[in-house]
Amino acid sequence: MPSLALEPISIIQATIPASKRHPQPQHINLSLLRLCTHLHEAQQIHALMLKSSQISDPYFAGRLSEFYALSTSGDLHHAGKLLRSLHQPPIFIYNTIMRGHLMRQNPLQSINLFHESLVNSVDLDHFTLTFALKACTLLHQFSVGRQIHSHAVKLGLFSNPHIHNKLIHLYAVAGRMDDARKVFDEIPDPDSVAWNSMLEGYALNRDAESLVEFFNRMLKRDAVSWNTIIAFFVETGEYEEAVDVFQSMLVKKDCLPNRITLVSIISAVSQLGALCQGKWLHCYLDRHRIGLDENLASALINMYSKCGFVEGAVHVFELKRWKKADAWNAMIGGFGSTGHGLKAVSLFADMLSAGIVPNEISFASLLNACSHGGLVEEGKEFFRKMTSEYGIQPEIGHYGCMVDLFSRAGLFDEAEKIIKRLPMAPDAAMWKALLGACRIHGNFELGEKTGYRLIEAAPADHAGYVLLSNIYAMNGDWHGVHAVRKMMLERGIAKVPGCSSIELNGVWSEFIAGSTPQEKKGEIYGMLEEMGRRLRRAGYEPDTTQVLLDIEEEEVKESSLAHHSEKLAVAFGLVGTAPGTAIRVVKNLRVCGDCHSAIKLLSEIYGREIVVRDSSRFHCFRNGACSCGDYW
Repeated sequence: MPSLALEPISIIQATIPASKRHPQPQHINLSLLRLCTHLHEAQQIHALMLKSSQISDPYFAGRLSEFYALSTSGDLHHAGKLLRSLHQPPIFIYNTIMRGHLMRQNPLQSINLFHESLVNSVDLDHFTLTFALKACTLLHQFSVGRQIHSHAVKLGLFSNPHIHNKLIHLYAVAGRMDDARKVFDEIPDPDSVAWNSMLEGYALNRDAESLVEFFNRMLKRDAVSWNTIIAFFVETGEYEEAVDVFQSMLVKKDCLPNRITLVSIISAVSQLGALCQGKWLHCYLDRHRIGLDENLASALINMYSKCGFVEGAVHVFELKRWKKADAWNAMIGGFGSTGHGLKAVSLFADMLSAGIVPNEISFASLLNACSHGGLVEEGKEFFRKMTSEYGIQPEIGHYGCMVDLFSRAGLFDEAEKIIKRLPMAPDAAMWKALLGACRIHGNFELGEKTGYRLIEAAPADHAGYVLLSNIYAMNGDWHGVHAVRKMMLERGIAKVPGCSSIELNGVWSEFIAGSTPQEKKGEIYGMLEEMGRRLRRAGYEPDTTQVLLDIEEEEVKESSLAHHSEKLAVAFGLVGTAPGTAIRVVKNLRVCGDCHSAIKLLSEIYGREIVVRDSSRFHCFRNGACSCGDYW
């Protein structure tokens, strides 16, 4: 049987006239190399080159090194052997193999080859320095990077755009934005890559002021420029600023938003709970015939879910059978956060039937759904299967879901067992879940201990102090309340006030407890009084135990409850929308028990669907009931 290496020769010869079937051997070997699909075929061609002494020709050796270093079926070990078999290997072979190591995520070997080229006094070019700088950035070898910077200057290669762009990126990753700026300022006519490298550097180093200033200086921006600043605002939680920048992008028309832009801005809208803007973005995709891929579909499902419009999430999910776990995870998470725990469990079963392999996020979403739905036994079983059947080792977030699951159900012994058996230190989120449940179930003794552990884990977070203070207040321990407040004062910790937002006609209005926008004050307080009257007629009694202040007068407590931010937002929604329109409110803290009871009644009194997204979940109030089943 002829060898694989000889078969292509017969194919080539069959296409050549008989009178010309004896070309130079090197031409045949290069043609064969282009036809190679397996490493052993290339090795046979390598052997032919050795026999014919063609391997000493730098051009032919370079082509072979390309196959070994860059092709998917190549082998860098053979590339290295080829390099060292040459008496004076040219620099492009070094470059090719350095690039191959970078492609295979092995930057250290790339640096070693750079050092070898220096030792062998090979004439370096801009490719060599570019690959070496990239390797230094990946390895955080900034001192070596500075030496390469010096080489670039000495060799007269600094003006090459690839080199100075890689230098900017190197210094940005190192947090040395002053050095990055010096490099940028030395470029006579910086291209878009240089500008964008500076933007990415400021974003990476969380320098919002310089980022915005530099962005505003740009005469021409491309999609990378806009995406960088939008993503920065999303990552830092400045979602309204991200939306403002996106709107400017549409107005300026420097370039059209791409898929990366749209995923980022949909994420910002989802965090704001701005359903109207989210629907507009979905329509934008349809108008511009931007087909949904897995990333965009997941973003839309997540957006609709976080806006409390689970029907929209289901609509997107059912458009086609998604082949990756992301869209399934988003839908499972959406069901869980909106109080449909059993639907989340059912969808997970469908996911397995469809042949989709669950990942860490799948189980985190599923366990969270079980926690919010009170599905204790189901949660325990999924946590067991995660490791035993799918080989996924639980991370801190999975353990946190289990602590939350047991805590919400009042199973504090089980929650404490999880914490004691943790293979890592418990984080603040875990202590916060346990402390919040202690407050719900009135477990003041455990709550006090947990409160101090939360403060120890996150001393700069106001939540631990506030929750501990609330535990003391609910137990009537005002001495403890004052001690926590004194601790906050001494440490400079400020309590974040309760704040609720509502979107009407694309405009956001924000309410803080006891405060309303001046231009709507009369209408809102008039509606509050009407709400109060109709609530009392429906049998509502204010739950003054929710007023965690040292106030003796019952009337003052009731007045305090009536002016909670979510009630102000609901009043504004009733004033500003037509009868029957759904009202959607986003609150930064957990909705209190009194507001929860009141809004349930208001949904029935006014015949409205009222959706409140608080800091942990959704409450969809309809016909006097809540989707959470009063379990939150």
